[in-house]
Amino acid sequence: MESFLIEYLPILIFFGVATGLAVAMVGASLIVSRQNPDPEKVSAYECGFEAFDDARSRFDVRFYLVTLLFIIFDLEVAFLFPWAVALGDIGVFGFWSMVVFLAVLTIGFIYEWKKGALEWE
Repeated sequence: MESFLIEYLPILIFFGVATGLAVAMVGASLIVSRQNPDPEKVSAYECGFEAFDDARSRFDVRFYLVTLLFIIFDLEVAFLFPWAVALGDIGVFGFWSMVVFLAVLTIGFIYEWKKGALEWE
């Protein structure tokens, strides 16, 4: 059993070194850098204007719709990578099953497009 566990020692050492380096880098940045940011540093970044309301306010449902559509299509496209790697091993059945999968994905995309889910008013 010890010989089996000794094989995991390099992984444990790797995690220890990685944790030690991360702690050292964060500690060094806290010690070396200035901790008094100027107004430009703390200004609004993404939207360009200061927050004027509570952060827990309601968002338009279109934000969530676009997010869900992105996640769905992004994850579905991620299935293409293992399929492309294993294409030589899975044969004709694997090829045609992926063609059917892509057809369903395309039909869903066209449906969303026709319904106007990708339009921003």
